[in-house]
Formats: sequence, C-alpha cells, structure tokens
Amino acid sequence: RLALVQAVGNLEEDIEIIEADGLDSARDVLGRRPYIDLALLDLHMPGSHGLMGLVTLRSEFPAVAVVMISANDDPLVMRRALTFGAAAFIPKRSSIAEIQGMLRAVIACENPPRPVLHDRSSEAAHDREVAKRLASLSPQQLRVLGLVAEGLLNKQIADRLEIQERTVKAHMSAVFERLEVRNRTQASTLLRSLEITDPSRKVAD
Repeated sequence: RLALVQAVGNLEEDIEIIEADGLDSARDVLGRRPYIDLALLDLHMPGSHGLMGLVTLRSEFPAVAVVMISANDDPLVMRRALTFGAAAFIPKRSSIAEIQGMLRAVIACENPPRPVLHDRSSEAAHDREVAKRLASLSPQQLRVLGLVAEGLLNKQIADRLEIQERTVKAHMSAVFERLEVRNRTQASTLLRSLEITDPSRKVAD
C-alpha cells in the first residue's frame, strides 16, 4: 500500500487518500464518503474472494471507478477482471510512472492502456454471461448470495443482515431466477468460479 500511496499522492494536488485493510472496511469507507471517485482494490484483499469483491463494489457503488491491483499478472486473470467491471488492471510489478499513467487515464474518464487479451475462448463468453447475470442483482441480493456461498442457512443470513427470514427467501428466489440456477448448490458453484488462487500463497511440493 505504501507504493500505491506514493503513486497516487503525486498525481495532483488536493488528493485525499484513505486506506482500508479489507473489503468490509473498504465498503464502510465508500459508504461514509460518497464523494470518493476511485478505489484501488487488491485482487486478494481479505474478504474479497477473488473477483467477488470487485462485483460487490461495482454493485454497491456504481459511480466509483474500481481499479484492480495484483501481483498476479496472468492474462486470463487480467481479462476476467476487466470483464467483471474493473476500470483498469495494474500489475504490482508496474513502475510508479506506469501506475500514475493508468490512474490519470481512469480519473480523466479515458480508456487506459490495456494489454492485448484474446477473448475468443468459450471461457471468455461464459464470463461475460456470468458478469451480466451478476450485474442484474441488487447489492442486497449479492450479499445474500455471498452468505449462501459461505454455507449459511436462511435463518443465519437473516440474523447477519438483520432482516426477516421471509425476505431472505424472496431474495433467494430472485437470485435463482436471475442467475438461471435451480438451487443453492448451483448458485454457490457459480460464485466460487470467481475465486482466483493467490500465487504468493501456493506451497511448493
């Protein structure tokens, strides 16, 4: 985060930088500061669960541009992040000048430089369809879906979100319909497809 603070702080004058150490704290910051224009989201930030963090922020705060940051510069991962709504993807190996160039383009509502990513595969088409379905969910429906993926029952979800159990059931019916799945298992499987392995946490055999 120190390098990012340095890069962002030198972009222009009068920039306010607020740090968050997890997805929940990032959502809290964005919720309390509606004037925020840009969020830099680490792909493997605690609580983010791969691309689900990106989908969540784009749903709850559509006016905020979300730029993904990651040490994982696999072209497939980069393409998936852009498909699911990232304004740009910045590999951590990028120089400060490169980071600043990308961020200036995003802030100016211009198209930042993007790597050449071939997306003619069936996987790319599947991602685009999943992204479209997830975008049709409300923020609350996404929260319910995330808790379903964690294995929580309707009563537990209701307690966590402080809503009635029948409201959870109504959300689940809408989620199933919009995601075109039949049950909780299929919904959870679809959500887990957004998870991406952190290469820094792989253990050598």
